[in-house]
Amino acid sequence: MASSEDTFPVVDADRELNHDWNKNFEVDPVSSEMATSLEIKEKAEAAEKQKKMGKKDALQTLKSTIIVSGIIVAVCGAIFAITKKLKEK
Repeated sequence: MASSEDTFPVVDADRELNHDWNKNFEVDPVSSEMATSLEIKEKAEAAEKQKKMGKKDALQTLKSTIIVSGIIVAVCGAIFAITKKLKEK
């Protein structure tokens, strides 16, 4: 036979079914600590990721500027070379 230790504890059905009546919220301190530490960890990771993205954006902007400047210099050089050849003829 089943002893009293093997059965489920008695539950207040009204309290469980009508959560609006229960104004005393019970918080599990271990779960609360874990959730808080997880939130802090996620915020720290998001801040670090944002910082890396900022560095990446700055580096990408610098690269783009250098490439565009190089293209402009190459086009100007080509224009000068073409005009020099045309003047010689």
